[in-house]
Amino acid sequence: MRSSSAWAWQELLALLCSVWLWVCAAQHTGPTPTAQSQGPKLKFRLAGYPRKHNEGRIEVFYNEEWGTICDDDFTLANAHVLCRHLGFVAATGWAHSAKYGKGIGRVWLDNVNCGGSEKSIADCKSRGWGNSDCSHEEDAGVICKDEHIPGYVDSNVIEAEQNQVEELRLRPVVSGARKRLPVTEGVVEVRYKEGWAQICDEGWNPKNNRVVCGMMGFPAEKKVNRNFYKLYLERQQLSYRLHSVACTGNEVHISMCPFEFYKGNATAACKGGMPAVVSCMPGPLFTTGSSPKKKQQQRQQQQGQQRIRLKGGAKAGEGRVEVLKNSEWGTVCDDRWNLLTASVVCRELGFGSAKEALTGARMGQGMGPIHMNEVQCTGLEMSLWSCPYKNITAEDCKHSEDAGVRCNIPYMGYETTIRLSGGRSRFEGRVEVALGTGSSGGPAWGLICGDGWGTLEAMVACRQLGLGFANHGLQETWYWDASNVTEMVLSGVRCAGHEMALSHCQHHGNSLNCKRTDTRFAAGVICSETASDLLLHAPLVQETAYIEDRPLHMLYCAAEENCLSSTARNANWPYGHRRLLRFSSQIHNNGRADFRPKAGRHSWVWHECHRHYHSMDIFTHYDLLTPNGTKVAEGHKASFCLEDTECQEDVAKRYECANFGEQGITVGCWDLYRHDIDCQWIDITDVRPGNYILQVTPSAKRPTSGLNSTQDSSTTRSYSYPSPPHTPRRGRLPPPPPCTSGCSKGEAVCPRAMPRPGLAAGWLAGLCAQGQPLAQPGCGVLGNL
Repeated sequence: MRSSSAWAWQELLALLCSVWLWVCAAQHTGPTPTAQSQGPKLKFRLAGYPRKHNEGRIEVFYNEEWGTICDDDFTLANAHVLCRHLGFVAATGWAHSAKYGKGIGRVWLDNVNCGGSEKSIADCKSRGWGNSDCSHEEDAGVICKDEHIPGYVDSNVIEAEQNQVEELRLRPVVSGARKRLPVTEGVVEVRYKEGWAQICDEGWNPKNNRVVCGMMGFPAEKKVNRNFYKLYLERQQLSYRLHSVACTGNEVHISMCPFEFYKGNATAACKGGMPAVVSCMPGPLFTTGSSPKKKQQQRQQQQGQQRIRLKGGAKAGEGRVEVLKNSEWGTVCDDRWNLLTASVVCRELGFGSAKEALTGARMGQGMGPIHMNEVQCTGLEMSLWSCPYKNITAEDCKHSEDAGVRCNIPYMGYETTIRLSGGRSRFEGRVEVALGTGSSGGPAWGLICGDGWGTLEAMVACRQLGLGFANHGLQETWYWDASNVTEMVLSGVRCAGHEMALSHCQHHGNSLNCKRTDTRFAAGVICSETASDLLLHAPLVQETAYIEDRPLHMLYCAAEENCLSSTARNANWPYGHRRLLRFSSQIHNNGRADFRPKAGRHSWVWHECHRHYHSMDIFTHYDLLTPNGTKVAEGHKASFCLEDTECQEDVAKRYECANFGEQGITVGCWDLYRHDIDCQWIDITDVRPGNYILQVTPSAKRPTSGLNSTQDSSTTRSYSYPSPPHTPRRGRLPPPPPCTSGCSKGEAVCPRAMPRPGLAAGWLAGLCAQGQPLAQPGCGVLGNL
């Protein structure tokens, strides 16, 4: 660090230099501050650990050497400039004192002072390149907003470029098309400092159309009536900025194509040509003229036909990539994952080109198999399955390397008709919607009736606002009374959860039907950029399931917690028994945020019989279904102890129930409810023998928090229910072979002793595979489990 004596010596040196210039020039050996255009190109990267992809120690490549930046006088404005160098739209913070570890090499910049709007860090004031009194203990770091500048190429080493095209639009010229969204056809225009300008279509080709449509969120292009536009545009005043655009068709942004700028600021002519005009074909979700119901049918039909889907995203066009292979959904490893491959996924799903190719399970970790690795597309394929790829071996990838995408989607203007008011942050508040035009000519804002408002509706509102996932849907918002909007204008809102705007949900229309019209009962939301994703470890259910006939005198606490079927009330207590299907459940949090009970510890409920607190009334739902989906029995598990039972190797436990501790599940951890604890069952006393499906669903998935945030709504396993007691019913399956002490393929194995009294003999066992003995309780053949 600098001392007062150091500054004094520098002032003295400056005085001497002014007198003896030749001495100063002879002694100067370090680099002087220069404009970027006068020196080599700068490169930037994030480094250090521990860190996320959008934060780290900032390193700059100057004069053929990587170095760092000192934290002296560092500000958020400096971080803004550096984050834009790295391809992010802005900074959210910065770090000092080598938070991300000490770098090596030169400390290139010190006392950097930016205004925040500079194009390059070289344009900011500083002590000059290489002139620093800092050590690497003072290396600066930046935290960038997790949103990239349009046209950003996903790499951690970014060259500082000038004259890039960052924003592009289609300007409709037909009066009817100007009011209709999405805009699918129009004049291609690029933004520059003074406004918008056209592109000369000299040398324009259909491949350019494909790139432009991809940027606008459309999967394909179509022919346009060029003669009509030529006649119309001849009468317009035009300003050209680009010409000689020559794309190959697989670029995700026009700035990646070869093109030329017109020199100078004067309006240039397009000799022999006209402004470039493009017409695009929208995907199924954005087809104009379709009702929300029809769009949903198209969406379901498309999903039924496709072998690829996105999961874990908060809105349309983003998520973890999952593919269907051998009738099983699995993920894609991120090795060699890039924008070209991601664009194939986006276009296949009916979106535009890829905005980002996400690596490192940025959209949460999947479960099950990883089907593809090192997928290498050219960007022109019709399907991801048409691209070369490698099959996965156990050593290749883990789910921490699941690939994801963010696709370009058409602008629909949904966010202009909704807003939040009164919240402590932009992620929460009372929901206000615009219906019609007010007296001042602007939109007329009103409130939504809170009757029946829940998480499904909050999901849609948060998505429409662009605020990610829904944490809470609130029916009372008296504590957010900070707006002059007091009139209820919408009631009866009922959403399925997949809609892109509240206007797509069912509602009462113009006739308001609200029981409580006071503003305190207006609907509100709390949104979040990230969300948990609870997934069941299905194999454990299969391995631990069994039937137990449990005496009624042992079920008083279970009855108090409503863990038995309704017919148990009429049983001859304490005599008799109930037949229970028991199993263990292991719930993993593979999302991007810890799962926490909505209720704080102050509102947990004490249950005297079991002598513990419930942080949630229902944590997991258990349903027994017929093959056609009809529910015949159900159960549930309350979260009397929601904690990190085990975690992945690199994850530390955060939640523990002991001593009234905090409850939750950390990302990368799982909570285990063993088969031998109360209420970990379904009461099947009244169920007739037959084939059924066991469905286990964490309550966080009823409903899900995002448009596609879950693997599946639940995990199911089918099984055969034996009858009478202790006699396995095998339906179409052959009778089990005699029990043997060893095991060969096709034979069944019996344990030497039943694990506990009351197990139905023959309930669980299985056919031996590859000559390996089975570790299942019971003896016989298990239906289809």
